Amino acid sequence: MAGNSPSTAPTPPVAPAPGNAPHPLVRLLQEFTLEANRYVDTAGGRKDMHRTDLNALAVIMTHTARGNVVTPGLLRKELHLSSPATTALIDRLDRSGHVVREPHASDRRQVQLKMTPKAYQDGGAIFAPLSQKMGTAMADFSEEELETVSRFMTAMVEATVAAREESAAPPGSPPAPK
Repeated sequence: MAGNSPSTAPTPPVAPAPGNAPHPLVRLLQEFTLEANRYVDTAGGRKDMHRTDLNALAVIMTHTARGNVVTPGLLRKELHLSSPATTALIDRLDRSGHVVREPHASDRRQVQLKMTPKAYQDGGAIFAPLSQKMGTAMADFSEEELETVSRFMTAMVEATVAAREESAAPPGSPPAPK
């Protein structure tokens, strides 16, 4: 399947509501997700990094930018990994020179994870080509169109988060408050 061209790659099915076909935008979002995953697998593979490694670095970068301390527990929760899988992931990122473990400033029993300059350099090398292609594609749209698409994508991310949270809740439990 990895050798399929984008035009022949199968699109995963969406279960439409009875009598309704999914909106074409839903199919496009599925295709985008599939192609983004393929890109991450291919480009990350060139740096011997798995998707989970890149997801971990994204979590660390996002939380660090927000001023949050990133601990192994936070990473485990964000990536939905077991404790042994989280340890193996952190060990792999440490060995590859992408993260370091440091004692927490206020709780010396706690370990915090920090990205290294190598992580930022490799991340740039992996994602710069995608960013450039996307920037070129976006140049064909007006600011008003980009604003509309931004609002749409924000709503789609929020809908996806809500669906994930609902699917994780035990059956019959009330929805999580916003």
